[in-house]
Amino acid sequence: MKIQSLKLVYFSPTGTTKAVVQGIARGINHSNGECIDITRPDARKQPLQASERDLLVVAVPVYMGRVPALLMEWLQAIHAHNTPAVCVVVYGNRMFDDALLELKDILKSCGCKPIAGAAYIGEHSFSNAETPTAEGRPDARDLEHAELFGQKIQEKLRSVSSSDKIPDVTIPGCHPYRGDSKLWTVDFIAVGNECVQCGICAEGCPVGAIDPENSRAIDTETCITCCACIRHCPHHARTMKPGLVRDAAVRLSTLYKERKEPVFFL
Repeated sequence: MKIQSLKLVYFSPTGTTKAVVQGIARGINHSNGECIDITRPDARKQPLQASERDLLVVAVPVYMGRVPALLMEWLQAIHAHNTPAVCVVVYGNRMFDDALLELKDILKSCGCKPIAGAAYIGEHSFSNAETPTAEGRPDARDLEHAELFGQKIQEKLRSVSSSDKIPDVTIPGCHPYRGDSKLWTVDFIAVGNECVQCGICAEGCPVGAIDPENSRAIDTETCITCCACIRHCPHHARTMKPGLVRDAAVRLSTLYKERKEPVFFL
């Protein structure tokens, strides 16, 4: 079957999921592509419409082994009609648990026809110079794999005459899902004297947890511990305080040093 447009949907506070999606898109190599970045709150106000002539690629990071809870309302509001869909999750070198299966189930319930799934590795949001976890991922090898995956998706699309003929793709995972997609409520960010109130952290926060008028003011009830504000601060003014998150960063760096490789399911 031929598709008229490629819709690339991603939530990517630190850019790793976006990089994977771009690699997949290069492999699919479709002339009519649209990027739908749902990282910022304003981008999650409009529901997505998709037809059977679209190919939908949806990519999200894994939070606590699950699809991030804050994306559920938007994802479940997708209005599709026999739309071929590719499910992609990106995790920080620990494991992706049931997140990929959960994403497939969500898209299927919205009228999509899942055609493929994949799990990629991105540098963990808690990773830093002292306690690195999957540092620099996705790297060139990961992105080559993503491009190959995109080519395989194209081959599978060509092998079917219509979306009705797409066979179900088997995704590993458990029902009911393990883990809890709700995140910690924790005050873990220290703001140093280097902060010049430039507002870049507030602008890049995917949940609007930072006051744009006073970047030292952080709503810990809203914060999703993505650490995007730490990563994107041009003055390196934001760091982790001692406590729960820093302890987790140490554990991850210690326990998950061995490189894991991306996998796809067709």
